[in-house]
Amino acid sequence: MIYQFRSKAGPDVIMLADLTQRIFDILGRPLEPRGILTEEQLPALITALETAILKDLEERAKVKNEMDEGKEKPKLADRLGQRAYPFLELMKQANAKKEPVMWGV
Repeated sequence: MIYQFRSKAGPDVIMLADLTQRIFDILGRPLEPRGILTEEQLPALITALETAILKDLEERAKVKNEMDEGKEKPKLADRLGQRAYPFLELMKQANAKKEPVMWGV
């Protein structure tokens, strides 16, 4: 399934279900076919996603160091920061302009 996120604050963001589910798990929100992230919710959601991206970067750095030491490479998911960047930017733009982010409408 494909999700299209919209806000008057910025361009639409389209994401596949796997990434969308991963992000919504991080945000602690259920993924519904339709929904809204209100302007009041955005600051906390932005912080949660940014924190998860930093944690992902730290884990990747640790894995790289272990690989340099000759240990076997563990399987990691795709880089969260790279894949979530458009959605994070949309949330930031919406937060700056006090607009909600909607999908499925």
